[in-house]
Amino acid sequence: MEQKPTRVRIVDAARDLMRTAGLARTTTKEIAKAAGCSEAALYKYFTSKEELFLTVLDERLPRLGGLLGALAADPGSRTVEENLTEIARQAALFYEESFPMAASLYAEPQLKARHEEGMRRLGAGPHRPVEGLTAYLRTEQRLGRIGAEADPRAAAALLLGACVQRAFAYEMTEDGPGPLDDFARAIARTLMRGIG
Repeated sequence: MEQKPTRVRIVDAARDLMRTAGLARTTTKEIAKAAGCSEAALYKYFTSKEELFLTVLDERLPRLGGLLGALAADPGSRTVEENLTEIARQAALFYEESFPMAASLYAEPQLKARHEEGMRRLGAGPHRPVEGLTAYLRTEQRLGRIGAEADPRAAAALLLGACVQRAFAYEMTEDGPGPLDDFARAIARTLMRGIG
C-alpha cells in the first residue's frame, strides 16, 4: 500500500489530534509524530500551528468559506431561502466539527491570545464567516431579493449564531439537536420572514 504524501499525513494527523485533544493541547511535535515525520518536516509545509489549524478547517471540514464566497460572487439560480438553507446546513456541520477543536483555547487565556494573534496575521478568524455571509446578503439586497431595510450583518450573525448554538448546546437538550436538514430549513425560513 502506497503511503500518503507527507503534507496529507500532517493535515490528517492534525485533524485527528485536534478533534480528540483540542487545539490547546495538541502540539506540532505530537502532530509530526502521528504523521510519521519530523517536526522540521512539518514546518516545511506550515509556518505555525495556526496555519495548520486553518488548513484543517479549509481542507478537512465542511466548506463554509467557499460556499459563502461563491454565493456572494454569483447567487445562482436558487431562491434566497434555498441558499440560506444550504448555508445553515454547511455552517452547522462546520461548527459541529470545529467547535470541539477550538474550545480548549478558552481554558488558557495566554494561549488563546497567542492563537488569535496568529490568526490575525494570517487574515483569518471566526469573524470571517459573518463577513462572508454579510457580503452574500448585500449582493441579494442589491438584486432586490431581500428587503432594502434589512440589516445584512445582523441577519448573518443571527443565522451563524444559531448554527454555533446548535453545535454547542443542542446536544445537552433532552431531544438532542434534531435532524440537520429540518434545522437548516427552519432557520432559513424564519430568517427570510425578517429580511424578505
